[in-house]
Amino acid sequence: MSFQRVAVLMGGRSAEREISLRSGAGVLKALQDRGLTAFSFDPAHRPLAELAQLQVEAVFIALHGRYGEDGTVQGALELMDIPYTGSGVLASALAMDKLLTKQVWAQRGIPTPAFLSVNEKTDVQQAIEALGLPIAVKPGSEGSSLGFTKVTQADQFTAAVAKASQYDDQVLAEAFVEGREFTVALLGGGPLGPVEALPVIEIRAPDGQYDFQNKYFGQQTQYDCPADCPPETARLMQRLSEQAFLAVGCEGWARVDLLWRPGESPMLLEINTSPGMTDHSLVPMAAAAVGIDYAELVHRILQGARLKSGGGFRQP
Repeated sequence: MSFQRVAVLMGGRSAEREISLRSGAGVLKALQDRGLTAFSFDPAHRPLAELAQLQVEAVFIALHGRYGEDGTVQGALELMDIPYTGSGVLASALAMDKLLTKQVWAQRGIPTPAFLSVNEKTDVQQAIEALGLPIAVKPGSEGSSLGFTKVTQADQFTAAVAKASQYDDQVLAEAFVEGREFTVALLGGGPLGPVEALPVIEIRAPDGQYDFQNKYFGQQTQYDCPADCPPETARLMQRLSEQAFLAVGCEGWARVDLLWRPGESPMLLEINTSPGMTDHSLVPMAAAAVGIDYAELVHRILQGARLKSGGGFRQP
């Protein structure tokens, strides 16, 4: 379907607002450069219901985190009968919940580090016995590495849980996998056809700290695309990422983050259903490696916009 009048949702109320504004600005320019009547819409400053009066044909969701990537906006757009990009209500909500996502993956046999749901009352020693040290402690429903702590000794655990709790009521603890960091971008699903994994990217951050600063503002993080790893390992990462995408019920586009240690299976950490589209972002980088420039990437994602009627699980 060819859309001409498009609202780009950006900003929002999540902790990732600043990144969303940058993503949205890039998407908006790409659409306008192609001659579309596109405009920005920040739901933090305007009631979402206004979209129904603006005669938009579709919405490009460039929101990240809560109230944008978690199924809430998707549900509102379904009620207003406005087609939108990316995954539907259920897939968006499920992918945003790291604990539930990992439970689905584990049930499907998709490798992911051992994990627990924890809170301030969790017995620290029992958590350490279950997961070992170090432990990654993070909010259960947040992105961009916000609230993340690497716990290397028992007396750090309680403070790490408290830090993560500032971002979310649910806190996830998982076995920290020492290994190289990778990401796989995916396109397709729904009207866009079969899901396709783009070239694998390796992320080489300073001291292995791929945190909020190094993701979006620092200049020291290096990216290898395609990744310098054995071809069979890259193909395995792509295949597992496609399976993870389908298991959660995603469509349109997404990005899966992985860790890999030579001699072992890649471990999947999480899936992002509304990835960044900034000048530091990884989906545009992977697309460029196969000849898809930024504007074409935006156009392809937009062409998959539709009403999903709640989304749902799909068998891989």
